[in-house]
Amino acid sequence: MRFPAPASPGLHLARHERTPGDECHGEALIASPTLSIEAKGVEMNWFIGVAAALLIFGAGPVAAESTVISPNGSRPSAKGAAANFTGDVIVEPLYGTNEQTSSTGGHVIFAPGARSAWHTHPAGQVLIVTSGSGWIQEEGGQKREIKPGDVIWTPPGVKHWHGATATNAMSHIAITNMVGGKNVDWMEHVNDDDYKGR
Repeated sequence: MRFPAPASPGLHLARHERTPGDECHGEALIASPTLSIEAKGVEMNWFIGVAAALLIFGAGPVAAESTVISPNGSRPSAKGAAANFTGDVIVEPLYGTNEQTSSTGGHVIFAPGARSAWHTHPAGQVLIVTSGSGWIQEEGGQKREIKPGDVIWTPPGVKHWHGATATNAMSHIAITNMVGGKNVDWMEHVNDDDYKGR
């Protein structure tokens, strides 16, 4: 079977008969090393275009990187403060505020039955549930179940609590905005009756 030679201005093709010892059998087309002036112009334009693209898109000198990586394990975990949580809670800090961001991030792990105290956030909070199943409740509202993949926005000043269910652990990422150097106002603990109630 023969395939047509690629269209290339001024490219000369030569036929080559394969010998019986070649891996492929039959006739092959081989490009001749001679190019016409027109083909050389096309090649030069292509070369100039590639060189320009490399200069524009990153083949130039490398500037110092400003991306900061905080490696896993470099931020110490802590047991949730007894004044702010009931049960076994681990708080893993993820990031703090800096010149470019006014929020903090943390990964919070609640053992079964563990929960936060009632609290508010002066600039609101986003929770992203990462594992298990848990509950969240606003003051005066219904206790609602939360599961992995759920994203919860709590507006500024809304009194609420969140934690694991009575039988399952739950973890979430908390992204909390800061106002005047503060991101939370802690209040009283959630008592067992309120925690187990509907």
